[in-house]
Amino acid sequence: MASIKPLGDRVLLRVLEQAAKTTAGIILPDTAKEKTQKAEVVEIGDCEDIKVKKGDIVIYDKYAGIQIEENDIEYLIVKNEEIVAVLK
Repeated sequence: MASIKPLGDRVLLRVLEQAAKTTAGIILPDTAKEKTQKAEVVEIGDCEDIKVKKGDIVIYDKYAGIQIEENDIEYLIVKNEEIVAVLK
């Protein structure tokens, strides 16, 4: 678990790994993979307007947030409005 607590309307996301294989079975090297836009909500700020909760899987804007790495895990801190959808 990250020891990072976002403030205000910010949300801490753990970036989810993209599949290394296409649907046709082709294995992609790391350099050919496009950055995923799916993440799990780890922590939320203290703003009441935040619509997501811990554990939600979300899609965020492609160039959103501040990247942080802690214990070899990639995290993003994004503003609430940079989260575009919640996957159900």
